[in-house]
Amino acid sequence: MLHFYAFTNVQSFLERTEVSLRLTEKASARGWVQTAPSGLRISTAIAALGANGAGKTSLLKPLAFLIWFVRGSFTGLKPEQPIPVFAHFGKKDVPSEFEAEGEDSDGVVWRYVVRMTAKQVLHEALYRKKERFSYVFVRDWDEATRTYVIKQQDFGFNPTEASKVRPNASLIATAAQYGIEVAKHLTEQTLCTNVDSSGRHSLDHNALFGAADFFAQDAELKEQMKDLLSSWDMGLKDIKLREIDVKPKVGAPPDAESKVWYPWGIHTSRNGETHEVPFFQESTGTQAAFVLLSELLPALANGGIALIDEFENDLHPLMIEPILSLFDNPNTNPHGAQIILSCHSAEVLNLLHKAQIYLVEKDECESRAWRLDTMQGVRSDDNFSAKYLSGAYGAIPRVGVEARRREP
Repeated sequence: MLHFYAFTNVQSFLERTEVSLRLTEKASARGWVQTAPSGLRISTAIAALGANGAGKTSLLKPLAFLIWFVRGSFTGLKPEQPIPVFAHFGKKDVPSEFEAEGEDSDGVVWRYVVRMTAKQVLHEALYRKKERFSYVFVRDWDEATRTYVIKQQDFGFNPTEASKVRPNASLIATAAQYGIEVAKHLTEQTLCTNVDSSGRHSLDHNALFGAADFFAQDAELKEQMKDLLSSWDMGLKDIKLREIDVKPKVGAPPDAESKVWYPWGIHTSRNGETHEVPFFQESTGTQAAFVLLSELLPALANGGIALIDEFENDLHPLMIEPILSLFDNPNTNPHGAQIILSCHSAEVLNLLHKAQIYLVEKDECESRAWRLDTMQGVRSDDNFSAKYLSGAYGAIPRVGVEARRREP
């Protein structure tokens, strides 16, 4: 389970920003909390709210990037490619920093730290906690020799091979390719997300194809998806998946035609007749729920992280609670999966504890985020939604007369 992640000089966030899922013993959460194997109380849901352009997506991107970098930088980047990390435009020449802490199913706590530019990794370190944190490896760039100085302690990576690590790749991702057990263990983390360094993935035919293909390969999760969509009053009796032919693009060879999976909604009319409707004719909300479940159910099944930008996009506000409750119910979340989401719907505020809510605001091109329980005077029994919409907490749009009044 993830304890926290933090970052400095990443996109619109210039100062160090931490997103913590840890709860104190005194925090009387309304739900969405599990006791981790280490004994810590950890949230299984975090929601971030703020005005358009405040930096909510940028609050999620660092975690998506960090997990990708640890898992996929060796295979995902060619040796000459830059690292897809984007510093604040006011500090482009200053390295970006990332940190994350979490624990595995055995209760072993790990901490990972990396500092980099788009050109290269400058510092990378992995720590494991026993009585206290001790390093597993530390990697530092030596500008004088233009090589990496690497210290290891129970990592098991051949020093000769380790010294060949590319400037744009994680040592963990590299070691995993050599079969190093610690590295393989750390790269098995499940991340399901609709956001990457370029932003939120759009809801289009490709998203439907991808979701349909996923469910076609997993019969158990397909049945769970069908049960959930049928129970959410979307007019669906069933969902069927079929392979369809996709014509080649203009200029492609004639034999480039391929097959993809595509969903059909099954509807039953009043007279008992059954009708099949291709999903592009279904409502945008139904399509969004279908794609969203392809991102949530794998995390729930494996105990991973779901990182979802604009969680309620195209969904009715009343759909937020039943979907979010999947992460609160031990029957649907037996392995401690966690969801970190951004949204605009204030309804989510009254579902969560103040320690599970982050507010995001941007001022003079710099974003900042804070946890609601760090604000003085916020009570656990407050109507968070009403107070947020009234402007009591900040992080709301400044529009019209109010925006002009607050201009310098």
